[in-house]
Formats: sequence, C-alpha cells, structure tokens
Amino acid sequence: MEFVKIHDYLWEIPRHGAMLVPGRVYASARMMDELRDDPALTQVANVACLPGIVGYSLAMPDIHWGYGFPIGGVAAMDAHSGVISPGGVGYDINCGVRLIGTNLQYGEIAGKVDRLADALFHAIPAGVGSHGAIPGLSVDELRHLVVEGAGWALRNGYATAEDLEHTEESGCLAGAQPDRVSEFAFNRGRKQIGTLGSGNHFLEVSRVDQVYDTKAAGSLGLEPGQVTVLIHSGSRGLGHQTCDDYLRLIGQVMAKYEIRLPDRQLAAVPIASPEGQAYLGAMAAAANFAWCNRQVMMHLTRQAFMETLGVSQRELGFSLVYDVCHNIAKFEEHVIDGEKRLVCVHRKGATRAFGPGHPALPPALRPIGQPVLIPGDMGRYSFVLIGREAAMRETFGSSCHGAGRVMSRAQAKREARGRDLYSELAALGVTVRAQSRAGVAEEMPQAYKDVADVVDVMEAAGVTQRVAKLRPFAVIKG
Repeated sequence: MEFVKIHDYLWEIPRHGAMLVPGRVYASARMMDELRDDPALTQVANVACLPGIVGYSLAMPDIHWGYGFPIGGVAAMDAHSGVISPGGVGYDINCGVRLIGTNLQYGEIAGKVDRLADALFHAIPAGVGSHGAIPGLSVDELRHLVVEGAGWALRNGYATAEDLEHTEESGCLAGAQPDRVSEFAFNRGRKQIGTLGSGNHFLEVSRVDQVYDTKAAGSLGLEPGQVTVLIHSGSRGLGHQTCDDYLRLIGQVMAKYEIRLPDRQLAAVPIASPEGQAYLGAMAAAANFAWCNRQVMMHLTRQAFMETLGVSQRELGFSLVYDVCHNIAKFEEHVIDGEKRLVCVHRKGATRAFGPGHPALPPALRPIGQPVLIPGDMGRYSFVLIGREAAMRETFGSSCHGAGRVMSRAQAKREARGRDLYSELAALGVTVRAQSRAGVAEEMPQAYKDVADVVDVMEAAGVTQRVAKLRPFAVIKG
C-alpha cells in the first residue's frame, strides 16, 4: 500500500479505488515499518469507502485488526447523507475507562495490598457471564436503566451528582430506545450491572508515578504517590447481543439502499433510514447500560476500600476524575473544509479528546481540556492526557484508547506456556487476582505495545498532552 508522509507522526493513504477520502495513520516511522503489511491498514482504506464519509478515515497509533473497522479507527459521516456502521462502534458498545482519585498515598496502604486485592476480587464479579452485583433486576427495570444511564445509579444510591458531571455525556446518551433492544439482549444483561466481564477488562489500583503538567494535574486532583483506581469495562452481554442483532439486520438490508462495500463486515445503512435509526436507539441504550455498569462498580470498589482499610468515606475521598468511552458513534459539530457541519463520529477503539474551552466539558475541566485516559498493560503503566485544540482540527476531537495488541490472544497463550506469570508480575510490583490463568496469559504485558510509544505519537502530533503516569500495583481480571 502506498503511503505519503505528512510529518514525522502522520502518514496518508492516498485515495484509490472506491475510496471517497484519503486514509490517515498516526504513527512513528518505526511503527509504520512494523505496520506495512498489517491488514488493519487495508481496513483504514476500506472505511474510506463508506458513503457520506468526510475528511479522512483515521487510525490512531494503537491500531490493530478489528471487525470491519480497525481498532483505533475514527470516521465521521455527514449526519444527513452518511451511513451508520455497527462495525465502526464494535461489539462492546461504550467499552470505556473511568479514573477515580483518592485521598490515600501509596505508602499508607503498601502493607495491605494483598487484602485489598482479595476484597476487590470478591466485591466485583468478573469473568465470562459473571453476574450477581445487583441480583434480580427485572427486564422492566432494565428498560428504565438503559434510558437513564448513570442517572439510574444516582436515583438508586450508587452515584453522586458530581460523578455524573465528570462522566462523558453526563453518563447518558440521548435517544435511547429500549424497544429497539431485543428481549434476548435484555436477558443477557439482566444480571450483569456492576460486573467487570472478561477479555481486556480490568480493575486496576495504581499510584501516580509521575506528573508532567502540575497545573493540569492539580485541576484533576492528581499528585505524586496518590492512590488511584482505573475501571475498564463496557456493556457486557447486552451490548454484544445488540451489535450482533444489528449486524445481521443491516447486512440483510444493505442491498435495498444500493450500498456496496469492499468488506461485508462494514455493513452500513443510511443514518436516516428506519434501520439506521433503530440501531442508533439500541446503541444509545447499550451505551447507557455501560455507563451505569461502570458507576455501580465504582460504588462497589469504594465500599471494598472502606471496609478493608477501615477508613470513612471522607477519609477515603473516592472521587471520579473522569469517565470516557471508546466504542461509540456520536453526533457532534466539527469544522470541515472551513465549514461547521453536523457529523456522526464513529470511534472504534478511540477516545474523545476535546480541547480546552469546549462546552461539552464540565466547567471545572473546561479550561484545561478533556481528560483522556489511556490504559497500558497490567505490568507497566497507564497515562492521563488532556485533549488539545489540534484534535478539534485534525482528528474530530479524537485520540488513542490504549496500548494496542501486538499478539492475538491465542498467540499470547502459546507464548505464556511454562511461565509463572503471577510471579513475573509480582516481581514488577503487581498483585493480580483473576478468574483463570488463561485470562492472565491472554493479557500478559508482552501481548501489547508499550503504551508510552503510543502516547508519545499523540503528543508529538499535537493531539493530546501528557498530564500524569500511573503505575499499577493491584489488578483484578476476569
């Protein structure tokens, strides 16, 4: 595939074949050398063939192969003439990350990490099909929950008003239509609110290892040595089933709209079509489920901290820094070719990264820009970034979402044979609690890029700015 170097951290795939816009890849020269034969780059070009796409088909430096869209892919469709593609959102609708700050310093709890890890593993249901955090939730109640999102958690005592203020979209995406979610999807999610799930989902207790921007860190309530918590999860079985349902439906009706694409996994329909509107209503419902899910897990985590450490809520100071989603499609206004346009931005393994002053941000954070939370692997570090103004001009206000895999899960398990991964992680200062060794093997540090390299690209390109580095010391896995 031909590439044109725009600058040291941005490469362009010129329009060719059925592409309607160029593709653009954020990467260092070394990353591009490693990517040249990667099928994910073909996916970037394929996305550029979607009707109504504007600007560019974008890929972040954590790019790897996904369903239809690459993971790390961003594409904006004209809100009136464009299409919606479930593959551009992904199976785990509104998979996302929330960062929680505490009043604790690592030195205060260093001798209690094992007990804390045990308590969190007991409190937060994890693993495939895990359930039990809120037993007995009826489908009727779930229909209310997917409309209210994190507001349901507030109404039921699992959240504060400040939590919602520091959640993207205040934890509720407008337009949710529970009638567009199948009964099967509701039943899959009925017992899964407040559960972590499996795969790359995790709960990570970290300490602030380094601060790069003292002013921004202060605005976020972060300081060196502080204990923090990252929760990474999504919409569980409800979101997965919703994606599956609509991929099937949209694949069946594409011909009706005379849409032909180079990859059937890109299945798409016009945004304005009945099927497009139905998917958007169901997707919003699944997104709201995910926000509520992470909020309830935050509540359960707070309880486990207080009980294990014997501290009051005031002493603990468990406060939400921010919650971001990275598998979603949202209607936003962006300036394209000098004109402000309403577009539907698909972010698949990519994080919103609005710059300073954006009205969508809570007043306390508006002066510095949106927090962008970038988990690494469980053996190294994660980063807190903020969006910069260039993101609004160049990436539809988007950034990377994590480290990005370099091994498939099957390959990682092969590489892990005969190794004591728990001891290896303990040697790095990380206590792990997991449902299975296989789950740890799939997610071992070597299965991922070094997230520092990914973050460096985004910062050098002017899209985001580093605020702090977090070092994990306890990890809960499915």
